[in-house]
Amino acid sequence: MTAPSRLNKAQKVVLAAAFVPMLATGIAGGVGTYSNISGAYGKGTALGAVAAGEGATAVLALVLLGLTMLGQASPLVIRVGLWALPAASSVMSVMAAGDPGRTVIYAVTPMGMCVSAEGMAFLARRIVVHTDGRDAEAERKAAAIVQALAYHRARAANHPDAKVQARSERTSWKLARKVGVGDVSLGARLVDVQRERVTSGADAALADMFSVPVTPAVTAPVTPAVAPAQPRPELESGKGTRDAEDTQVNGAEPTVSGPAVTPVTVPVLPPVTLEDVAVVAGVPLPKQGETLTDAQLSVVLRYLRYSDDPPLSYRQAASGFRQAGYVGSEERVRAVWGALLAQENTP
Repeated sequence: MTAPSRLNKAQKVVLAAAFVPMLATGIAGGVGTYSNISGAYGKGTALGAVAAGEGATAVLALVLLGLTMLGQASPLVIRVGLWALPAASSVMSVMAAGDPGRTVIYAVTPMGMCVSAEGMAFLARRIVVHTDGRDAEAERKAAAIVQALAYHRARAANHPDAKVQARSERTSWKLARKVGVGDVSLGARLVDVQRERVTSGADAALADMFSVPVTPAVTAPVTPAVAPAQPRPELESGKGTRDAEDTQVNGAEPTVSGPAVTPVTVPVLPPVTLEDVAVVAGVPLPKQGETLTDAQLSVVLRYLRYSDDPPLSYRQAASGFRQAGYVGSEERVRAVWGALLAQENTP
């Protein structure tokens, strides 16, 4: 439903000026019909013809105008009468014409009242839609189409006759093309939905372009310190000195004895898997080929982003997402990626 609003002064002036020629056209059509028929059948017959044609059309036009201003849908019989009565008056005028030129003029003259009535009703309907925010005529048509569609879908599914099912199936597809046609509020809602999707996609794209990748800190390797060698007692005595000299003379490699150094073993951590990330996030394990929730999409994208160093960009992560066989629309993937980057940048 569109938001109601009031007419400003300029709109009121223009609409009032538009009603004047419509009303004048209807009056001129009635006067012309009276003049045409009175020349052939007399004034009394002409007055009756105008009353039955243009007069009845004017009554239907006022009824249609009143219903429209009240925000109500007009019955079908009124819309049919607005065209049928002037058409009958046109046939009557054609019978009074004496030559081809007058035949055309006499036939067209009564239609002025029909066009005038339809124009005023249409303009009044638009005024009501603008001021009240709802279109009663469009709502009536939409309700009728949806009701007929529901009936034919049910008959196509449950009717015992196969031929009737086939006819209802074809009819339901024809009705489906008319759903939402002319519904201003539905069009506005669809535009709002598309606007939100475009905004989310643009936000995710800009976040991917202007985000600064976070590089993890690199820790320098720790080298274990080696204890200094203790002086050997035998070197303090003369024997130790002679043994060392004999060793150097003979060319043998000196043997250094001391406490044994134990090597430091650094434990190797196993790689983080997608199942680990899902367990930490508290969501079910995402599976390929299945529709994922937003939380599962976040887990997969976070796992792919930090599967390499430096972290992957959106295009790289999205490519890995598709190659791995996960299911998710481009709009949802971009929106979740934007939320992931926003969460990373939040201290």
